[in-house]
Amino acid sequence: MVDMIALTMGCHAKIPGVGTSYGYVPQLSVGIVFCALFGVAMIAHTIQFCWKRQWWCVVFTLGCMVELIGWAGRTWSNVCPYNGTAFLMQISTLIIAPTFFTAGIYVLLGRFIQILGPESSIIKPSLYLWVFCTCDVLSLVIQAVGGGLASAEVNKVNGNTKPGTHIMVAGIVFQLFSITIFVICATDFVRRTLRRRLLQSMTGTIVPLLAAMVFSVLCIYARSVYRTIELSQGWSGYLITHERYFIALDGAMMVAAVVVFNFVHPGWFLPKDDYKHEDATDEFEITRPSHY
Repeated sequence: MVDMIALTMGCHAKIPGVGTSYGYVPQLSVGIVFCALFGVAMIAHTIQFCWKRQWWCVVFTLGCMVELIGWAGRTWSNVCPYNGTAFLMQISTLIIAPTFFTAGIYVLLGRFIQILGPESSIIKPSLYLWVFCTCDVLSLVIQAVGGGLASAEVNKVNGNTKPGTHIMVAGIVFQLFSITIFVICATDFVRRTLRRRLLQSMTGTIVPLLAAMVFSVLCIYARSVYRTIELSQGWSGYLITHERYFIALDGAMMVAAVVVFNFVHPGWFLPKDDYKHEDATDEFEITRPSHY
């Protein structure tokens, strides 16, 4: 009889016939690659937001750091596939990390609205940050409670993970609902911008940054849909027990969502603050260049 408690407390190689919390052993090479990708993106974002003095872009650095910790946990799990600390380390951080990226996108959309004017949006720019970040935090709290309950039962003999899993699913469904509403609002912003030809009044261009934002949102949304379906299948479901789906629909999506801003950084494409838009009245206040 295998002592599961001893397995989760120490570091043991895969034992034939004894399953892991993942349903597989995470690949070492994959873990190293993603640690490297998020590590490089984190360093680049740190240099970029300091250089361009776009301090709010620190959220991208923080998101990369949390992703790096999560993938370090999965890399650790390759060597110690039964270790409970490594498993909790990766599951908690990889759930939280995208929230930092969405926070940056909420701020960025608010900046766009201030540049193009209030006619580009149906709601005030400040509401994007406060409303949607509040929803993200609430969903994370729900997921954390459910994840804690479920993970505590994973390695127990005849452990019941269903209550915790149901709570986690409720949290991620709420998060998916929240980001769906944001996607609808962002789509309306793009529609208004194109229909009213607001970009044509600018001698400079924010189009590459706008395209980067749309791309990042789509990646995050695809990841949210995947995680919702994955967790709804339970801890022994098909998606959660096959690593290739996690690699493609979580890891790769999050790399793409944040690395795109390394190449199209807000510090390069947002207008300089030398002309105040007359409708800028909240904390997202931004200005047009005098040559606009």
